[in-house]
Amino acid sequence: MEKFEFFNKFNNPVLIVNSNIELVYKNNVFKRCFQDFKSLKNFLHKINYSICPLDSEDTEIISPIIQAVRSKESFDAHISYQIKQNEFCYYDINAIKRGKYTIIFFTDVTSEEKYSKLENRYNQLQKKYDSLAKDNSETLHIKQKAQAQAIKMALVNKISNIIRESIDLPSIINPVLKELALMFGAFKGYYAVYDKKKFVITQSLIPDEIDTQINFDNSVIKDLKNKQISYSRCIREHLNAKPFKESVQRIITPIYHMSEMLGVVVLLSRQKRGLNEELDILESISSQLGTAIVHANLYKKNLETVKELKATLKQLKDTQVQLINSEKMASLGQLIAGVAHEINTPVASIKSNNEIFTKLIQKIEDKKIAEILTDINATDKEAIQRINHLVVSLKKFVRLDEAELQEADINKEIDLTLNLIRHETKNKINIVKNYGKIPMIKCYPNMLNQVFMNILVNACQAIVNTGTITISTTYKNKNLIIEIEDTGIGIKDVDKIFLAGYTTKGVGVGTGLGLAICSKIIAKHKGKIEVKSEMNKGSKFTITIPGE
Repeated sequence: MEKFEFFNKFNNPVLIVNSNIELVYKNNVFKRCFQDFKSLKNFLHKINYSICPLDSEDTEIISPIIQAVRSKESFDAHISYQIKQNEFCYYDINAIKRGKYTIIFFTDVTSEEKYSKLENRYNQLQKKYDSLAKDNSETLHIKQKAQAQAIKMALVNKISNIIRESIDLPSIINPVLKELALMFGAFKGYYAVYDKKKFVITQSLIPDEIDTQINFDNSVIKDLKNKQISYSRCIREHLNAKPFKESVQRIITPIYHMSEMLGVVVLLSRQKRGLNEELDILESISSQLGTAIVHANLYKKNLETVKELKATLKQLKDTQVQLINSEKMASLGQLIAGVAHEINTPVASIKSNNEIFTKLIQKIEDKKIAEILTDINATDKEAIQRINHLVVSLKKFVRLDEAELQEADINKEIDLTLNLIRHETKNKINIVKNYGKIPMIKCYPNMLNQVFMNILVNACQAIVNTGTITISTTYKNKNLIIEIEDTGIGIKDVDKIFLAGYTTKGVGVGTGLGLAICSKIIAKHKGKIEVKSEMNKGSKFTITIPGE
């Protein structure tokens, strides 16, 4: 209603109800503080106050809003408003009569209510506390002692967790030193390993002291050998140390595993107090630390062993690949030598006969017959030359007698390989040669021929029906660069192709050693082999070999 709009200027909630207990108006603050109830009845269920007339059977009279409307005079009350099941806020309400309307003002006193309850509770507790303190002064002393013990035990538990959660020695020792330094107010702390009757600092809160060799006087050594903590005020922290300007408290805790002393934890503090309670804590920590140090050392040795085993395994795998390749090439060399010998004998006979036929043809008078025989003889002669050339190429490819580095023309070596795989490329693959002007380089030609052979044969097998293989050679920045690119089907797992045993070919077709051997050969030449591939578009191998 417009005549009540000025109540929106109030900072407190305002509710206006008529004599029939019907909602007439609620200002904006009221809407923000309470849910926007569609009916007054819903709101009444959420509020309550402590007055409860026992002589009335009217249940509605317990509602402060209804009580305010029915009251003939101004009405004040302290009410509670239920926000959630166990959550309330509190208001002081003041009701003013204006004709048939009752204007109810709400003042939020929740904080005062809670403060009052807290204050009452605090006063009760304070009285109880004062009473207990007055009745028994020892209670406070025991409490303080228990609190101190709890703090120390919490510190012991923290150190125990540090020891349990790590297997790395520095990750165990350094945090333990920091916690012990905090417990004893130490300005210096370190762990020294016991080795051959001497101590060497391996972990310290002061990094500059690491690897320092130290030793102690006989009385300290005697305590340590008896597994006793040595603590005293001294001027020197160890025999070779410079003296302090004033005496300090030195605590030396031996770390044992079984009957073997592993080392000592040394703490230096300027505090002047006894260590009766802390000795048990130090003994507990030293016992745990001894076990942790042994486990950490074993773990470190295991890591080193695993590392050595991995290196040995890699070396064995490399050796296995090399042995397989060497055996393969040795067998191939013996086979080629035998085949060449078997071929040379009949070829020599055919060549001899060819020369005889050449002389006999010249004596034939019939020119037509002589011409036909001459053509046949020329064809045979060319075939003999091709066989000789193939045998020579096979011998050059293997080169079993060339185990030393030697200068070679890589362009010619690639041509030699192409001659040997002509059966793979003939009538199927177009070979494009982009040979650059390159110098002779020192290499193992027979090994490089293996690499070229493997890559080129793989490229041929990757090309379906017909395609192109492009071979490029360049010399740049004192490096020989050989690129072999094909238009084949591509390689699926490029990252795995140089791993021994991995093959993209079917079972019984590939061994998975070809490219692994190629990688080893290029590595032997201190070079690198890289591959880029795109499915259904082709692959490109790039070989880089240092020229010097």
